[in-house]
Amino acid sequence: MTESFLPTVNGVTTSVLAILDHLERRGHRAVVIAPATPWTSERRSSTRLEQYRGFDVHRVPAVAYRQFPVALPHPVLDTILARSGADVLHAASPLLLGGRAVTAAARLGIPSVAVFQTDVAGFVRRNGFPGASPLVWKVLSRIHAGASLTLAPSSATVAMLAEAGVERVHRWGRGVDARLFDPARRASAPVRALRRRIAPAGETVVGYVGRLAPEKEVERLAELGGIPGLRVVVAGGGPSRAALERRLRHLDVTFTGPLRGDDLADVYAALDVFVHTGPAETFGQTLQEAHASGVPVVAPARGGPLDLVTPGVDGDLFDPDEPGALRRAVLALHADRTTAVRWGRAGRTRVEHTTWEAVGDELLAHHDTARRIGVRPAALRGVLAGWNEKVGSDA
Repeated sequence: MTESFLPTVNGVTTSVLAILDHLERRGHRAVVIAPATPWTSERRSSTRLEQYRGFDVHRVPAVAYRQFPVALPHPVLDTILARSGADVLHAASPLLLGGRAVTAAARLGIPSVAVFQTDVAGFVRRNGFPGASPLVWKVLSRIHAGASLTLAPSSATVAMLAEAGVERVHRWGRGVDARLFDPARRASAPVRALRRRIAPAGETVVGYVGRLAPEKEVERLAELGGIPGLRVVVAGGGPSRAALERRLRHLDVTFTGPLRGDDLADVYAALDVFVHTGPAETFGQTLQEAHASGVPVVAPARGGPLDLVTPGVDGDLFDPDEPGALRRAVLALHADRTTAVRWGRAGRTRVEHTTWEAVGDELLAHHDTARRIGVRPAALRGVLAGWNEKVGSDA
């Protein structure tokens, strides 16, 4: 069960696809339950069956929020699970759909692994609904209390969940495709052509890759204005693009739109410095992709990046509450290309053995652990219990 799937591209989708690829390689069977894309012509009142890697993909009704499908806890989910023959439920970034899935699975005697991948409460708060954040966090806590096992992507997230009273939390990171994201691409004809277009005089190219949405705080790149010999690339799509084009118009910035595969890898390879702007990442997959591409990383000293960047070795961490901190970190690498190259090489060394194959086998071991733990009583009581009453009283 995933709250995000193709054609939506983000960290949740990327990890789910990698998991499915690994399950296929290991000879396992999977059934996928994912949101429909409500901006298409398909009917929202019925499921639509697709396939990925030969695995059935069931679409359930969803509504759109800021170009993102939000799945609804539709009763058809119970039927799909009952017919799936599943040994374990893997709930990727569960919320409304995931809450019902954990409960439905428990009633069928199916243990569950809930992956805390998105700080949904923080997302809601930063997108203009601060009053709803405590309610969302309460729901998330119930979901993970009901799961047989919770997986968190970073030490900061493990600590946050433990502080909230969530038990049976294990850290589970993410892999990176070190063959696709490779420093050798920098010498390729497409990347050389891209650099000539973006930085014709050999300027330093600073890049951001990711969703363009309020919680990513990409507007922080405005700090880089007025630096001679610096060009900025922003790769990604989302509801904030138009606002960012206005906010960053004083920069020499290139917006590429969403990219995948070789096109995305070429952009990473064309960079001299990678900058991540948002301080609320539970992990930070793009940081690993930049490292694999041999690019030094500058990121906030919060959340997931704390596990992924060693300051002075493969990048730098800046205080997101300190004005100008991002600018100073980038300026240091802009002025010292030798250090930037050395840090980029160290980043590549750091992640080149962090493969999806190794991470996938680790996940399968967690699935086995969940099967030994079995169904949790909290799941049988219903992890979304009280949702309707709470929403009604707040309204």
